[in-house]
Amino acid sequence: MSSLLHIGTILRGRYRVSSLIGQGGAGAVYLAEDQRLKGRRCAVKEVLPELMGPPGVAEEAQQQFYQEASVLARLDHPNLPKVSDYFSESGREYLVMDYVPGKDLRTLLLEAKEQGRFLEEKVVLAWARQLCDALEYLHSQGPPVLHRDIKPSNMKLTPSGLIKLVDFGLVKLLSEDEEHTITVVQGKGTLQYTPLEQYGGDTGHTDVRSDIYSFGATLYHLLTGTPPADAKERFLHPGSLLLPRSINHRISGRTEQAILSAMSMHPDDRPPSVADFCRMLLGAAEQNPASVLGHYAKSETWENAIFQNRWLMLAAAIAVITAILVTIYAPPIP
Repeated sequence: MSSLLHIGTILRGRYRVSSLIGQGGAGAVYLAEDQRLKGRRCAVKEVLPELMGPPGVAEEAQQQFYQEASVLARLDHPNLPKVSDYFSESGREYLVMDYVPGKDLRTLLLEAKEQGRFLEEKVVLAWARQLCDALEYLHSQGPPVLHRDIKPSNMKLTPSGLIKLVDFGLVKLLSEDEEHTITVVQGKGTLQYTPLEQYGGDTGHTDVRSDIYSFGATLYHLLTGTPPADAKERFLHPGSLLLPRSINHRISGRTEQAILSAMSMHPDDRPPSVADFCRMLLGAAEQNPASVLGHYAKSETWENAIFQNRWLMLAAAIAVITAILVTIYAPPIP
């Protein structure tokens, strides 16, 4: 694997690398400072040169990268980070997008598990409503834009309560003749959230229903605190996917059925569009995401405060009870 960029590296004479946000098989993401617009921080996604293919394919792959990057730069949706620049430097390709502050949903999930609780269903569904909007927008592009790596760690909850789908590492343009479509950033997604048809990388036929599977698997994990059995395991051992309500009995039957439908092994058995899945999941009486997220922020604050001071509260309760008992049973003063 190619070496990581050094802190302080300046890309394109403009973006100064300040820290590494994350890395994986698809490349690395850096936090950078925009030297031209003082005070602006951005996320710089790097595509490693070995992912561009052998020399004979590299030029075509680079053209495809620029095509995909130009599509991403035209996207404008409140639940997606804005792509502001893309370029090549030293044999590597770069995407520059908004830096999104806040915690990712995987972190919130782990924090809930540490406190011995599940994430509230109404809060997760409010997040899902926002993600439905983002995915409907992506899939409505011409041609449709597939994300192909939907998972809790690729979703951030901003301080204002917005959910952002942050990583476009495996974005693919869906052409009518998909055989000849190249995905520059090779990858198959993350195992627990990846449908079987995506295991073959670019050789498998993927469409909007592949994102729906990943969306359903993500909701499964958020609501149960347990990653779902992966598609290969389910294919080899039918019945290995535990029902969500067998893990968290507070999940509604409607939500469970929607998730299981989205996670159907064959694409034809899934909802045909994100809009259909959203209706199945949320129904006509959708909750107001803003009000639920406001409730989440308040309830999280109170729950954390109670959890952190539980022993002090217990001691105070014992003291109050003791004082009451002494008052009742103490001998009368002569």
